[in-house]
Amino acid sequence: METFVQQIINGLVLGSVYALVALGYTMVYGIINLINFAHGEVLMVGALTSWTVVTVLAGLGLPGWVLLLIGLVAAVIVCSVLNFAIEKIAYRPLRNAPRLAPLITAMGMSLLLQTLAMIIWKPNYKSFPILLPGDPHVVFGAVINNVQILILVSTGITLSGLMYLVNHTRLGRAMRATAENPRVAALMGVKPDTVISATFVIGAALAALAGVMYAANYGSVQHSMGFLPGLKAFTAAVFGGIGNLAGAMVGGVLLGLIESLGAGYIGELTGGVLGSHYQDIFAFVVLILVLTLRPQGLLGERVADRA
Repeated sequence: METFVQQIINGLVLGSVYALVALGYTMVYGIINLINFAHGEVLMVGALTSWTVVTVLAGLGLPGWVLLLIGLVAAVIVCSVLNFAIEKIAYRPLRNAPRLAPLITAMGMSLLLQTLAMIIWKPNYKSFPILLPGDPHVVFGAVINNVQILILVSTGITLSGLMYLVNHTRLGRAMRATAENPRVAALMGVKPDTVISATFVIGAALAALAGVMYAANYGSVQHSMGFLPGLKAFTAAVFGGIGNLAGAMVGGVLLGLIESLGAGYIGELTGGVLGSHYQDIFAFVVLILVLTLRPQGLLGERVADRA
């Protein structure tokens, strides 16, 4: 029972990170039908930026939570500017091009960001400081630390705020109108280019938050750290229903739970042939099953039919 509860906690924490990144994928796809495969690298840049800021300020004697907050703010700013530039330079000129062109551009941008990060921060792994020390808390025999609690709370608040933004604000209405028909939205006073840029910026802020939380939880950062979480978050977006915000949240959490429970019990299920380091296979098994059995995702794909 203790092992089961522990894996549930680990799955919720991991799924929260996936959900934050998956929302960036699904928001962009819902508006311009583009899969931004460089989104995982935005997470990586956020994590490395926060590591740099925290390392530089560590000697000032500031409390850990203040360092974490400053690192998060810096990561959000850098990632937002980066994603804004990516959309304007790499994707906007190809907006009316065949779909294969922006897809290839996104993959190229992913490799470019990885290479630049390797040059700037060097390829070696870096230890992320423990900023929220303290005794772990025991829940039904399982252990949860302060960072994991922060991840769950901040993710819940962020997702609630995003849903309010999309459904009850002027910017949210502009996003939905642009997704429905950008030409008609422009005639009604909406600026589609501004809305699309804002969507990329919001997605970058979510990826930056996920990157900082991921680094703080696992304790290390590196230039290639964003590839696998980005790919799994894309799987989560497809799992829940690409273009569906609620689907991205549900898909992220469920994928995290599946991966965590699979890692905890795969040894018993295979008689010791496979260990917990094979946990990555579960995300791709889920992707294959979803694409085969329910390609629209659990909650259904939401992409407007444009006139």
